[in-house]
Amino acid sequence: MNEMYDDCIALLEERGVTLKDIVDCVVYLQKDYIANIHEIDIEDIVKSVIRKREVQNALMTAINIDIQVDKGAFGNETIQNIIRVDEGLYGIDEVMAYGICNLYGSIALTNYGYIDKVKPGIIGKLNDHDAGQCNTFIDDIVGAIAAAAASKLAHSHSK
Repeated sequence: MNEMYDDCIALLEERGVTLKDIVDCVVYLQKDYIANIHEIDIEDIVKSVIRKREVQNALMTAINIDIQVDKGAFGNETIQNIIRVDEGLYGIDEVMAYGICNLYGSIALTNYGYIDKVKPGIIGKLNDHDAGQCNTFIDDIVGAIAAAAASKLAHSHSK
């Protein structure tokens, strides 16, 4: 299981995403609700989300779809173009992200919807489409991981 975790971290880093980037998104989501948020080891919470097998499977599948589109190896040209341009009505990238959120409850899902709308930090950077690589799936997966970690944090600091 550690090997899959390491593979996930390596894939994220190869695509320009660090754990700190995800931590920053978690802080963005929870800073108004947790007074001492900068004293909490949020990186450990993010790591615990990524250690879940379901999250690893979604992350590895999603990023590999983006990579195949980059290589022009996805197969069907129509679907490859839809994914490459991140067509608004495609939605499969969000559906994959929901799978992660569903592991962490309704707050994860609402956090994901919010972070997907406002696109702070790395999520906005990935969604920019000027990076020269397909980020259709990774931006949603990173948002879902951040939303799940924010949910886990909120549950552990609820009043």
